[in-house]
Amino acid sequence: MKSKPWRPTVRCALYAAMLAAMAGCAAKPAVTVPAAPAALTPAPQAEAEPTEAKDILLRMAKFLANTQRFSVNVGADYDAVQESGEKIEFGQTLAIGVNRPNQLRVEAVQSDGDKHLVLYDGKDITAFTPAQGVYAQASKPGGIDEAVMYFLKDLKMKLPLAVLLVSRFPTEIESRTLALAYVEKTEIQGTPAHHLAGRTETVDYQVWIAQGAQPLPLRLVLTYKNAEGQPQFRARLSDWNLSPDLQDAQFAFAPPAGARKIAFLAEVPQIELQGTETPKKTGGRK
Repeated sequence: MKSKPWRPTVRCALYAAMLAAMAGCAAKPAVTVPAAPAALTPAPQAEAEPTEAKDILLRMAKFLANTQRFSVNVGADYDAVQESGEKIEFGQTLAIGVNRPNQLRVEAVQSDGDKHLVLYDGKDITAFTPAQGVYAQASKPGGIDEAVMYFLKDLKMKLPLAVLLVSRFPTEIESRTLALAYVEKTEIQGTPAHHLAGRTETVDYQVWIAQGAQPLPLRLVLTYKNAEGQPQFRARLSDWNLSPDLQDAQFAFAPPAGARKIAFLAEVPQIELQGTETPKKTGGRK
């Protein structure tokens, strides 16, 4: 594998696979006098896939950012570094639904069975933990991009693979990547794929991207190289659906009977300053 520096000046093109048109048979002229042949329009040729690592990566990012609706299932594993330095692996599954510009649904199930739900309906961001019967909600009108950034930066919450959900994904991955290499052509769950490896200031990443007309990410490995023990996050993305049947009700939150509303942790200091009673602790989270 030969690593190449990331060059922002290289032109980024969005490649799309095209089906070649089939040439039909022209009917023979009825007259016996030979006629001048009509000008023939060449059948369009299928556009070749890019071969450079950067073009492959940005083709995937732009394809996903321009897809208006999709759903995908994710099986993920991640390392938790203990005080002793030992790494313990935990897992989770995610069911993600995106309906641009302003609807998002993420259902997460941890390896211990704990469930979490994050919803966005264009107005409110909701995080719900059924086992504890509590939910937090914050107003954020706008779209998915604004809601995700607010959820991560202002509310200090975690959302796995958040960068894949926003329309600014191509800009984010291009600006952060310092080096990128094409590793090999391979196969993921029977699908031919490109294997790429990139580096940012804080994360080394590997991504496997499907070959063909739909360059979707099939597998990701993130290594947090500046964190103690260099823990990894590993994800397998499957069951991609680019035209799912998504209904408004799937993104709206109706608190179940007995559910208690609490504040996001980042909002607690503000509540204390206002003299409001601090919500009771509901337990830690991974």
